[in-house]
Amino acid sequence: MNFTPQQVSYWNRAAAEKVFSHPLQFDPFSRWVARDSRILDYGCGYGRICAELRQRHYPDLVGVDLSAAMIRKGRSLHPDLDLRHISSANLPFADHSFDACLLFAVLNCIPADAEQTALLAELHRLLRPGGILYLSDYPLQNDERNLERYAGQQKKYGRYGIFEVDGGRAVMRHHDRPWLDQLLHAFEPLWETQIDISTMNGNPARALQIMARKQPSAE
Repeated sequence: MNFTPQQVSYWNRAAAEKVFSHPLQFDPFSRWVARDSRILDYGCGYGRICAELRQRHYPDLVGVDLSAAMIRKGRSLHPDLDLRHISSANLPFADHSFDACLLFAVLNCIPADAEQTALLAELHRLLRPGGILYLSDYPLQNDERNLERYAGQQKKYGRYGIFEVDGGRAVMRHHDRPWLDQLLHAFEPLWETQIDISTMNGNPARALQIMARKQPSAE
């Protein structure tokens, strides 16, 4: 999976404009992820979650993002963090390199089934057996604004829940639960919650957070 020029351009602009708000729920995270764990934040943006984990005494952190502008901003804000620009979803790390992977508000930026499936396969490869995946993303919303754009763009994109934002500069996706369960079929569910948040454009929304474990016997 490679990133399109449109995706890269949008998120480079967003580095100066957008504020991300999906919170890390520390109590369940610390229950399953030890302080000496090696942690990957995939789609780290400007390093917000990595910085929080560093403050909470998790020293071994790597953040990656497709946006060079996000990474530059992150390095400026948090020069002590290991934040890396990537040009492909396939990462230059060996199998089983990480004890935990974070995937915060990333799937909603990837509308296609095949690309989401490829990303989850890559994170599965990178996690050691027994490693933890912490996903935070958007389920289908039930407010009038979202229902209208789901219905209005279903024919164009062939999937309910896909829609355009910022005048068509980007395509986003909210998810039905059966699809998320299919994506996570290789992981054992451990914990989940739904919370109220604000989107990067300042709109109220519900977020679904799931923590799951790669099967210890998985290869």
